[in-house]
Amino acid sequence: MRVVLFTGKGGVGKTTLAAATAAQVAASGRTALVVSTDPAHSLGDALDVELGAEPTQIEGPLHAAHIDARALLEGAWGDLQDHLRTMLAGAGVDELVADELTVLPGVEDLLALAEVQRLADSGEYDVLVVDCGPTAETLRLLTLPEALSGYLERLFPAHRRAVRGLVANLAGTRGDGSGWERTVEALGELAERLAGLRAMLADRSRTSIRLVLTPERVVAAETRRTLTALALHELRVDALVANRVMPAPPPSLRGPAARWLRERHQEQSAVLDDLAGLGAGIPVHAVRYTAAEPTGVASLRELAESLYGDDDPLPPPVEGEERPLLELRRTAGHGVSKDTEFELVVALPGSEDAPLDLARVGDELAIGLGMTRRVIVLPSVLRRCEAVDAQLEGSGADAHLTVTFRPDPGTWMT
Repeated sequence: MRVVLFTGKGGVGKTTLAAATAAQVAASGRTALVVSTDPAHSLGDALDVELGAEPTQIEGPLHAAHIDARALLEGAWGDLQDHLRTMLAGAGVDELVADELTVLPGVEDLLALAEVQRLADSGEYDVLVVDCGPTAETLRLLTLPEALSGYLERLFPAHRRAVRGLVANLAGTRGDGSGWERTVEALGELAERLAGLRAMLADRSRTSIRLVLTPERVVAAETRRTLTALALHELRVDALVANRVMPAPPPSLRGPAARWLRERHQEQSAVLDDLAGLGAGIPVHAVRYTAAEPTGVASLRELAESLYGDDDPLPPPVEGEERPLLELRRTAGHGVSKDTEFELVVALPGSEDAPLDLARVGDELAIGLGMTRRVIVLPSVLRRCEAVDAQLEGSGADAHLTVTFRPDPGTWMT
């Protein structure tokens, strides 16, 4: 099953292009499901049908649905909340405080993503196209599993031991402790679900992201930041889609309208040229500006044909098409000599103008670029070193962060 997620700045047409892509995939004979996680839920408007939470057959092998995270909240998250309240109440926490402590920020986004995974793993469809919310919301959605997984990895083992100790102490005086055990099991299931979500998103042969934009400099700047953020989190972008591209007017056309069209076309062409050099191996597709808004399957397929032509809308990834996130290289010394020096190179396309923030936290390196942050576990050899320098180097697709490490005298091998 192939999964492709469409996102972009609000109003750029991502919903229409997601629906058009799914319609084109279905036209090739593959079973396609297009779903919306965007709270605006305009997917039904693009397809010109009424949609609900359950997949609806639109035409032939094309299906569609809206994912309602709020409806999932009471069911899937409610059980774990009840277990956590029980645990906190047993530990003497006030009931009102316990209610506040069991509210997990971003849980609706998490449940929406979990529903995407459930549909992807159902085996009923060949392709799953996801119409995500605007860029900022989608970045939070896609990075949430890893962020929460890291949180649970730090706290859950100790928490499990503490709970089991309490169970042993309380058994016989306050029941058999089965409620505490269920809490532990529920947290374990949450950790497993987060790991599964992260694995689905990180599977570059299965999952990819398509960034939709209009060829305007403000929108392109946001796309550049998004591409850098996704690269930092090792999430694969397989295409940039420039929507509403103005055609060049014929040379014979004269007058104010012709001048405006030429200036607009030149400005858009310059933005498209900049985008072409932004990501190595990432194609840029241009979608012509249509006089009428495409709605309904027939119009969406016509739009998709102008976008993809005879090409497969979802081609398989090319091996080695993207450089790895991390590269470690020795730049001085040999063996365990104290004059050793290492460089950790982090590929961050489009990051040359981004504000950089670095912090060493134990065996991890926290990298902040603008509003994006990720914690990376350092290779074992660098855990015995000190970070002495960091530079953002290169530009466009070749932009990268280079962090220099030298042996820590207190921990380095002798």
